Amino acid sequence: SDRSFTFEMKTPPATFFIKKAAGLKTTGKPGAGSKTPGVTSVGQITMRQVQEIAKLKMKDLNATSMEAAAKTIAGSARSMGIKVVE
Repeated sequence: SDRSFTFEMKTPPATFFIKKAAGLKTTGKPGAGSKTPGVTSVGQITMRQVQEIAKLKMKDLNATSMEAAAKTIAGSARSMGIKVVE
């Protein structure tokens, strides 16, 4: 039979872009965020950086607008222990 297939390349995970924007180490062990998010912070990113990440990840997210995508990325950053500042 026909053994053809399709291969779809997606963008890296949002956490990769968040850690890169915050200046954290992007390689090595996964989950290099805060061990206690909400209590201790390991870095910070701006809303402009969040919007840029959301723009890159828009096709992979299930958000209908850029605002919703930015909120999703900001939530991911907060859950990693990274502050989102204006």
